[in-house]
Amino acid sequence: MMQNDQVLAFRMQLIKGNEAEYKKRHDEIWPELADLLKKAGIQEYYIFLDEVTLALFAFQKLGAGADTSGLASLPIMKKWWDYMADLMEVNPDNSPKVVACPEIFRL
Repeated sequence: MMQNDQVLAFRMQLIKGNEAEYKKRHDEIWPELADLLKKAGIQEYYIFLDEVTLALFAFQKLGAGADTSGLASLPIMKKWWDYMADLMEVNPDNSPKVVACPEIFRL
């Protein structure tokens, strides 16, 4: 990874008992949502599960000129949040509760 690459990392929280369903829904991500994320400049997007705490750790690699700032206002994003809201901790608008994880090391 080049130093110029922009990366974002954050944590979310899954609700106990929803591990399989969370994975299933992401395995079947809507093509129009995947396309939207790519068009916003997200080149790579990973989500990892801590099976003990059920914390979800997400990592996004953004391409040059990426702009994800408008994603939250788009209807397909809001629809996805509504679809996922029963599985995880969310805000009043059903967006996931996100805790930023600042970068402290890169090799």
